[in-house]
Amino acid sequence: MSIKKIVISLAALLLVSVSFLGAARVKADNTSSPQIKKIQKAGVLKVGVKQDVPNFGYYSSKTNDYEGMEIDIARKIAKALGVKIEFTAVTAQTREAVMDNGQVDIVIGTYTITPERTKTYSFSTPYYTDEIGFLVSKSKGFSTIDDLDGKTIGVSQGSTTKASIEEYAKAHHLKFKFVQLGSYPELAISLYANRISAFSVDKSILTGYRSKKTKILSQGFNTQEYGIATKKSNSGITAYIDGLLKKWKKDGSLQKIYKKYNLKPAKSSSNN
Repeated sequence: MSIKKIVISLAALLLVSVSFLGAARVKADNTSSPQIKKIQKAGVLKVGVKQDVPNFGYYSSKTNDYEGMEIDIARKIAKALGVKIEFTAVTAQTREAVMDNGQVDIVIGTYTITPERTKTYSFSTPYYTDEIGFLVSKSKGFSTIDDLDGKTIGVSQGSTTKASIEEYAKAHHLKFKFVQLGSYPELAISLYANRISAFSVDKSILTGYRSKKTKILSQGFNTQEYGIATKKSNSGITAYIDGLLKKWKKDGSLQKIYKKYNLKPAKSSSNN
């Protein structure tokens, strides 16, 4: 073998070795952070989840347990860590407080990633993408967002929905009134009682409240990306979760969970 070929072979071998060691180092860093070690030592992953969002995070009185796409993802994370899981019900108003006081390690509860929120909390890469929609009564005859001009829209307290609708209204020369309530079931009841003209939140959440008397307008806007959140000081947990999400997107695990709950993520620039 010529000297040139030997040099090329050695260079190739060195490149493979460096790549392998680099991958191993990344894996080790993700699993050996102080935050991950603390969870494994405690033997439990504490997770904040929604209890009133069918298909995402829902507490079933029939099974006396939590169910939904986000619940399944949380269980997979705990399984990967080799620990048990403990759920805490959260709302848009309480999810940040339970992270701040250390009651939970992570929150996975239809929590939209925004520039403002990422200043305070550490977010994973998106695990689901949706868009804002409107649930309306079929009897009212609404078919487009324009039909809701001047009407009262019900939104959840602490969510980004109201601000997004206001921005949309300004851009499209529309005006809306708003009622803000503490939970999705309250908003659905208000719609059925004709106290509001539309219940607005991300479309996939609305699917859990659709009935024979209501419909979701086909028109939607403002893509929303959901992330798994934790305190800024828990960046090691975020890095670990990002690694899992990357793996599950590649091997189809996330798609299987979406299919289980008849969920179809909206398209965005990050998943085109």
